[in-house]
Amino acid sequence: MPVITTSDGAEIFYKDWGSGQPIVFSHGWPLSADDWDAQMLFFAGKGFRVIAHDRRGHGRSSQVADGHDMDHYADDLATLTAHLDLKDAVHVGHSTGGGEVVHYIARHGESRVAKAAILAAVPPLMVKTEANPGGLPKEVFDGLQAQLAANRAQFYYDLPAGPFYGYNRPGAKPSQGIIWNWWRQGMMGGAKAHYDGIVAFSQTDFTEDLKQITVPVLVMHGDDDQIVPYADSAPLSAKLLRNGILKTYPGFPHGMPTTEAETINADLLAFIKG
Repeated sequence: MPVITTSDGAEIFYKDWGSGQPIVFSHGWPLSADDWDAQMLFFAGKGFRVIAHDRRGHGRSSQVADGHDMDHYADDLATLTAHLDLKDAVHVGHSTGGGEVVHYIARHGESRVAKAAILAAVPPLMVKTEANPGGLPKEVFDGLQAQLAANRAQFYYDLPAGPFYGYNRPGAKPSQGIIWNWWRQGMMGGAKAHYDGIVAFSQTDFTEDLKQITVPVLVMHGDDDQIVPYADSAPLSAKLLRNGILKTYPGFPHGMPTTEAETINADLLAFIKG
């Protein structure tokens, strides 16, 4: 398996297919590079080089005890891009991966980056604070940690079977394959990484990161996102970015890269080529 080893000894698994301009995909919590299958196949077929890694503690990467925070996530991504010597790359991040992309570009600079897209992403800040009154109460995220600690396997079924893909909405037609694939990816990863990751994605404030970025960034979000509520995320991120473009999808759920892949892929392609 292709892996890189980080400076603190974590082994990061990655896939690297094709040739052409590189597109680097950063997945959501608590999933893996496999969550980008629909995008990897599509863009590889369009003549791009597609790369996706399993975040530390997730998927096939090593289940290290420490480093489950945005600084390490961004540094691991920087180690990967340097190892592969990527230039003119487009970075695409979903959910927690959107935070990873934003923090990576702000922390490591834009010398290797052409553009970015963040989909249903956690920036600027998920948790409610005095400065972020529209955020979710900390108790919501404490509850996620409690459910994970109590029965991770059941929690990882209930989330995709319900709000993640909007399968709890009237008239929704759940796909058992999609639900079980989410469960499979989640259970491959480490409980410690996923437990700590809830703090990383909910309490990291990306406001200053967003302000620093100058490359074009497409901000894509469904207005029926039950995981990262629309009003306190995408419009605020787009406003903070110097070169941000907001694209709102009526009725789309948090897991729209999977359930609405045809639409998402077409819009990403237009943005990358534009």
